[in-house]
Amino acid sequence: MNLTLKRLLGVTAAVATGAAALLGTGAGTAGAADSAYCDRAEQDMWSNGPSRNVTGHRCSIPTNKSRWYTIEIDTLEQTHYKGDTLDAGVDRTETLHNRTIRCLGYTSSNGTVNWFGCPPA
Repeated sequence: MNLTLKRLLGVTAAVATGAAALLGTGAGTAGAADSAYCDRAEQDMWSNGPSRNVTGHRCSIPTNKSRWYTIEIDTLEQTHYKGDTLDAGVDRTETLHNRTIRCLGYTSSNGTVNWFGCPPA
């Protein structure tokens, strides 16, 4: 894939994400974010492209379905990769404390919550 096409796809994704964020923000109380809490979470960060999902541990689950979920995280471990694949290896890891992120949804299983649609924290 040539560089111009990659940039065009990146700009398109950024515009789509921004539009979704504006829709979520302007939705009023009917689409207001439900709060959740996680003791610990991991987020994979890539050098090129969007972040992957956030995996939370010991999380409270919101009771209502909503357009956005606000998650308060005590300890967020971010793994930054050298490239846009796992084969490139890990560049660095960061541990962030007392972070709040917003996500579009979640799935849960065996005490782990996989949050998706989360922009980088």
